[in-house]
Amino acid sequence: MTKLEWSGLSNHLFQWTLLAYFLAMIGFALEYAYGTRGAVATAATPATASTPATVEAQARQPVLVGAWSGVGESVVPPVEPPAAPERRWPVHLGIAAVGATVVGWLLHIGAVLTRAFAAGHVPWGNMYEFSLAVSLVAVTVYLALLITKQVRYLGLWVMMPVTIYLLVAGMALYSAAGPLVPILSKSYWLLVHVTAILTATGALMVAGVVAVMHLVRRRYEALDAAGKAPTRGFVSMAVRLAPAKTLDRVEYKLVAFAFPIYTFAVIAGAVWAESAWGRYWGWDPKETWSFVTWLVYAAYLHARTTAGWRKQASTISLVAFGCLMANYFLINLVFVGKHSYGGVTKAAISVSTCQSSSAGDGCRTMRV
Repeated sequence: MTKLEWSGLSNHLFQWTLLAYFLAMIGFALEYAYGTRGAVATAATPATASTPATVEAQARQPVLVGAWSGVGESVVPPVEPPAAPERRWPVHLGIAAVGATVVGWLLHIGAVLTRAFAAGHVPWGNMYEFSLAVSLVAVTVYLALLITKQVRYLGLWVMMPVTIYLLVAGMALYSAAGPLVPILSKSYWLLVHVTAILTATGALMVAGVVAVMHLVRRRYEALDAAGKAPTRGFVSMAVRLAPAKTLDRVEYKLVAFAFPIYTFAVIAGAVWAESAWGRYWGWDPKETWSFVTWLVYAAYLHARTTAGWRKQASTISLVAFGCLMANYFLINLVFVGKHSYGGVTKAAISVSTCQSSSAGDGCRTMRV
């Protein structure tokens, strides 16, 4: 296959990936909204809830029917109302949503690999390719959590931003596959530095989602303890989430996993800068925001293990995630610096290259 054919195949796989993720998001949403049993409906069940064993033990306790209570009334066993019929279709939809996520993940891998064949280099040389790879890492992290933990209740909240993120990448950030700019093509640090940064970013994206859910669930539990549990609004949706303590642990493990990788990426970037520009650090906008992001995530880890600051840890984590997203979108698209080649200007380079080789069809902007 020619590079143009690989590029077209990658675009088609990308579109099918979006469709699969969208269907998964809808399935997760329906299970989250209407499920009365299964992984999502029982996620918020406290550890002290009745188990089948305790229910059976309570059923065996003797009840005095018709005996006198001592106040002139007979003791009559309470009559429990009939249980509400269980909805099974939301559970089946949730399982189907997991299947759609796996199918989309496989298509996503195919889109990344065929993009690499089309471009002739690792497929993260511009914002579109980086977005494609980062979202793949995020879905991979969620599927890994799904295998090791009962976190299907996070499916909606992970797949919704991933789907929106990919939609924005396909519509606004797309660049035709083409050669790298010289500074990227002459060094193996693209593979080392950028691979590390996209791996950390993908994991931190999921951590950011969990941080939001943790704060919402904590607010719900506080209102519930005060007898004011909301029945409407966004906070009321937290009734289907796991307890705040569980979400806190998941968030911490994700950041603890990603932070060393992000630290290595910053160090590797400094080494690359020395070989490319003759200095390790020059306070370029990208370098500055990377350092700020690193500091805020370090503050989160410190707060998470410090008495008196633990309740503020998730808020700090959200601030850090905001810095991460600002570093990616704002710095690449607004500010001008030595990292400007990472933006959407790569499309112009690719178009001029394709036109000069009479391959204009491969340079059209993709429409999703």
